[in-house]
Amino acid sequence: MSPLHEIRPEQDADHAAVRRLHALAFGGPAPDRVPDLVDALRARGGTTSLVATADGAVVGHLMLSPARLDTPERLVDVLTLSPLGVHPAHQRHGLGTRLLAAALAAAGRLDCPAVFLEGSPAYYGARGFTRADTLGFRRPSLRIPAPAFQVALLPAHRPWMTGSYVYADPFWAHDCVGLRDPDLIARIEAAG
Repeated sequence: MSPLHEIRPEQDADHAAVRRLHALAFGGPAPDRVPDLVDALRARGGTTSLVATADGAVVGHLMLSPARLDTPERLVDVLTLSPLGVHPAHQRHGLGTRLLAAALAAAGRLDCPAVFLEGSPAYYGARGFTRADTLGFRRPSLRIPAPAFQVALLPAHRPWMTGSYVYADPFWAHDCVGLRDPDLIARIEAAG
């Protein structure tokens, strides 16, 4: 039986638990990279963060942060969905799906036209995201495999809103744009 999860806005008291969650979820050779990105995005402002809790403990987190779309007509404010982390013990219970749905609903309430992310085409494609280059969007880095660059178009989107997606500075400063693993890149491109 899956645990009962509550999804709610992140509070200041959650910051340390969110940091630990992302260090665990994204670990690897640089376990502080994603937690440091979250801190920098929070400090920059304009973010929407959601947490999932089970028995009062933070077991999931998702952040939306401001970004830009450089269209032929003008710059358009959009959102980046990153990171999304779920504690390993709470994965495969639909928690990531619920966090994504709540985030897209929140973005829609903000009249955001589009939400962009880098991620698994299989996972995110089944949850409302589409390969962005097929809709006229250009990825911000060649290190992002084309199939992994994805977008969810929201009701505020208009057909002229295409162009180059521009990450906020903290993503570049914390080296959180694109993949470095050639094997993973090849697998994503082959699947896309």
